[in-house]
Amino acid sequence: MKSNSYERYYGITTFGESHGKAIGVVIEDVKPGIDFPYEKIQNALNKRKPGTGKFSSTRNEKDEIQVLSGVFEGKTTGMPICLIVYNEDAREQDYEHLKDLFRPSHADFSYFKKFKIYDHRGGGRASGRETISRVAASGLVENILEDIKINIYPIKIGKFETTQTDLSFQNELSWYDKTNYKDLIEYLNNIKNEGNSIGGIVEVKVANIPSGLGDPVFEKLDANLAKAILSIGAVKGIEFGNGFKLAALKGNDASDQMNKDGFITNHNGGILGGISTGNELIFRFVVKPTPSINIIQKTITKNNEEVEFKSHGRHDTCIIPRIIPVAKAMIKLVLADALSFQKLISNNKLELTDYREAIDKIDEDILIALGRRQKISELIGRFKQENKLPIENKDREEKLMNKLKQKAKLWDIDESFVANIWDIIISESKKRQ
Repeated sequence: MKSNSYERYYGITTFGESHGKAIGVVIEDVKPGIDFPYEKIQNALNKRKPGTGKFSSTRNEKDEIQVLSGVFEGKTTGMPICLIVYNEDAREQDYEHLKDLFRPSHADFSYFKKFKIYDHRGGGRASGRETISRVAASGLVENILEDIKINIYPIKIGKFETTQTDLSFQNELSWYDKTNYKDLIEYLNNIKNEGNSIGGIVEVKVANIPSGLGDPVFEKLDANLAKAILSIGAVKGIEFGNGFKLAALKGNDASDQMNKDGFITNHNGGILGGISTGNELIFRFVVKPTPSINIIQKTITKNNEEVEFKSHGRHDTCIIPRIIPVAKAMIKLVLADALSFQKLISNNKLELTDYREAIDKIDEDILIALGRRQKISELIGRFKQENKLPIENKDREEKLMNKLKQKAKLWDIDESFVANIWDIIISESKKRQ
């Protein structure tokens, strides 16, 4: 299962740990001849990196992007692009006292239960530092997004909520309400002095999004956006349009009625049936407080002993300002995927690279499915050996082949072609058993 890859029509694979050598990403399916947007990517990383504001981690990282492959004389070559950021201010010693215990609300406990090992140095792969890769990768899809505009900002930090939105009011928190900004800063200063942290709610508004993006049932646009946003470590919830407020509305109040000029309202946030309507795309997500705090907390060790501990590392009082460029990056990746797929099914004018991108993705899906099938075949073989069952089952194989031939007719595929492929697959499976 490729859980470190995000791919459908625009594919990326990320790697690296918080206190390892580096963080990086391999990007495939980038068209050749595109000007590599180095400055845009670096600017986005500068907004995400630690030390960007008074309430962020004091870890001193430059986060300078380096291009290892796929770019020649400033342009993409069509080959896989590898981008990397080296960790320069990692301090393993800051986490030595954590090597045998699980930090509350971190991934330590769950990673250990799954893998029987975990990197205690700042969370390893579960660290927010992993998001460097996402931000870097998103810089390559600007040409796909064209006129789409993404506005993203907090509407709630702790007990403070915005009462107005003035996008011209620039500050380190991206807080667009002048009326209570000074009070918010004082509030955050008090939380920082306590050694504590705070979360909040971020709102997203996407303008100029075309209708028709997203697909029925399992590939809905809102479902894919939700997965992308929830894949960010500190995010714990998401809502579209009026979200949870819809629960208190009657049907006639919650419906997005229409007239000849378009939609009268936008209660559903620009998505109906999982497909964009052309209305402004609106959603909000919840960010939890940073769980690393300089306050004594209770937890357990690997040996299930109860202990008390206090974090001594460099942590964010409020992670929201640094999450904003990460969330924006994930939105870009999801929309780029949806736009690329829509271009295919809308019979728009396509280039050879467009067709190749689509078929390469299908080929990858086939390989992933074959890999999973192979592992299951090994488990079946082990089960048969343990229970002294015969390896071959001719009746089942014949029924399977007949069923596959029927499906081949349905999909207008040559039956003999399907039969030959499955003969090879079944033969290979028997070797594994």
